[in-house]
Amino acid sequence: MGMSVTISAATEEDAEQILKLQYLCYQSEAELYGDYGIEPLTQPLDSLRAELTGGTVLVARLGAEVVASVRGVVDDDGTARINKLIVHPRMQRHGLGGRLLAAIEAQLGADGTAKSFQLFTGHRSDRNLRLYRKHGYAPVSTERVDERLTLVTLAKGADASAYATSA
Repeated sequence: MGMSVTISAATEEDAEQILKLQYLCYQSEAELYGDYGIEPLTQPLDSLRAELTGGTVLVARLGAEVVASVRGVVDDDGTARINKLIVHPRMQRHGLGGRLLAAIEAQLGADGTAKSFQLFTGHRSDRNLRLYRKHGYAPVSTERVDERLTLVTLAKGADASAYATSA
């Protein structure tokens, strides 16, 4: 491609690109579960803007284009909740999701308040489950949402070795 992908904090100006990318990326999940009413496909722009100010949002850029994003926030109990890890379909399977996951862990764990990391995905989302397991996450619970979807929550501890080398 000639350009390298850079990871940085998202800005307010990125909101529309992130939302469009989110809509594109969650089409496959909606198809997999037969539900096009899932929250990532119906999230309004104002809600995404609130996430930009209320938590940590990272983007990966190829030139000026946002090609991946992830969000996270650390709860009062020290649980860093990571969500909406998205990578443009043409950029998938090149390690970008793993790089972004390591970057959000480093960002959320930098000040020492994160005691653990937690994320979730659907039970049929094999690529997501493989990625998370490869990065040290293990299933800790499941929640049946409806007849089509069971959410799998995965977690791992936030020790220094988990994110020190990925910043």
